[in-house]
Amino acid sequence: MNPFAKPRVIIFSDHLLYPSETFIYAQANALRNFEPVYAGSRRVAGLDLRGQNICTINRGNQRDRILELGFKLFGYAPDFARRLGAFRPVLLHAHYGSNGLRVLPLASKLGIPLIVTFHGSDATVLDLRHQNVRLGFRHYVLNKQKLIKSNAWFLAVSKFIRRKLLEQGFPEEKVLVHYTGVDTKKFHPASTEAAPVILFVGRMEESKGAEFLIRAAAEVQKELPEVELVLLGDGSLRAGLEQLAKQSLRRYQFLGFRTSEDVREWMNRASLICVPSITRLSGEEEGFGMVCAEAQAVGKPVVAFASGGISEVVAHAETGFLASEGDWRAMAKYVLVLLRDAQLRQGFGVAGRERVLREFDLELRTRALEEIYVRVSGAGTASEEGEICFDTAVISYP
Repeated sequence: MNPFAKPRVIIFSDHLLYPSETFIYAQANALRNFEPVYAGSRRVAGLDLRGQNICTINRGNQRDRILELGFKLFGYAPDFARRLGAFRPVLLHAHYGSNGLRVLPLASKLGIPLIVTFHGSDATVLDLRHQNVRLGFRHYVLNKQKLIKSNAWFLAVSKFIRRKLLEQGFPEEKVLVHYTGVDTKKFHPASTEAAPVILFVGRMEESKGAEFLIRAAAEVQKELPEVELVLLGDGSLRAGLEQLAKQSLRRYQFLGFRTSEDVREWMNRASLICVPSITRLSGEEEGFGMVCAEAQAVGKPVVAFASGGISEVVAHAETGFLASEGDWRAMAKYVLVLLRDAQLRQGFGVAGRERVLREFDLELRTRALEEIYVRVSGAGTASEEGEICFDTAVISYP
C-alpha cells in the first residue's frame, strides 16, 4: 500500500444515489485528505458517479438480489465486506439513521468505527401511523436502541436535529452538530432577475407545504398581478397542487424535477425563494433547509415558515423573513414587502451570502468533517515527510 495514499472512508447510502441526494455527493467529493468509497445495496438512476470508487451488493442479477435481501434482514454480506475490505478503509460513514443501523454488523466485520449522519425525517418521524414508510425505516424505528447503544458516533445536520436525537436517548457526548454545507463556488450571485418571480424548490409532498405557498401567492397576485410563482420539484401531490394553482393563480409554472444546475439558474432568476415547510402528524420536520442555504448563497432573500432547523439558516429580518408554520397570510405579507422594495431584497441577499460563507460554506464544513474523521478513526493524510496532515476547523460541539 502506498504510504502516502489518502486513507479511505466508506460513504454508505442504501441506494446510490438519488438525484435529490446531491448533498451526500458534494460533501464526499469535497474531501481533501480522505478518499471516498461509495457503498450501498444497489445503484439507482440518479447522480453520475463515474470515476468514483463504488461497491454494491446487488449488481443486477438474481443471486445478488437474494444477497441484498439477506443483508437488509440480517446484516449478512460476506462478499460485500470482503470487497470493501480490499479498499482498506479506516471509517464507515452512513447517511440516515436507518442505514446506520443496517451497517452496524458491517462496521464490526471490517473492524472500523462508524459515523451516522441524521438528515431530518430519520430523526423526527416517530409516529408511523401518520406516514407511509419503507420496511427498512419501520425496522429502524423499532430497533434503534441497538444503534443508540453501539459505539457509533452521530452527526446531526442542525442543532434542532441534535435536540431530537437527545430526546430519543442518543448519548449526548457522541452527538455532534455538523452542518452539511453549500458549494458557494457553484451557488454564487449571478442575478438574472427580469420580472417578479417567487420560487419554490422541493418535493411535492405534505411536509414541504407547497399548498400554503400557492395560497400565499394568490394573495400576492391580488395586489401584484404580474408576479409569477415557479415550482421546481415533483411528488405524489403534484396533480392536486396543479389543480389548486389553476383555480387560484394568474401566473404560475410547474417545471418538475430539475438538476442542481437548473435550480441555481432559477434561483438567480427569482426575486425571492419561499420555503413553506411544515410539521406532519408523524413528527416529520425540516432538518436543516438546504434550499434556504443555497438561495442565500446566490444572494436571494428567503421567506419561510419557522419549521425545524430553518431558523438556524435564515436570520429573521436580516437574510429573510420567518412566519409561523402554516400562516400563509403572514408569508404573503412578507413576500409583498420584499417585492415592493428592491433595496431591501438586495440588502437581505448580501447578508445571506455573507452568512452562508461564514457558517455553511461546503469547504469549511468539510474541513470540519475531516477533523471529525481524524479524531474518530485516528487516521490522517501522510505528507512526504511522513507527518499526519489535515486542515483543522471548528467543530460544532454541544
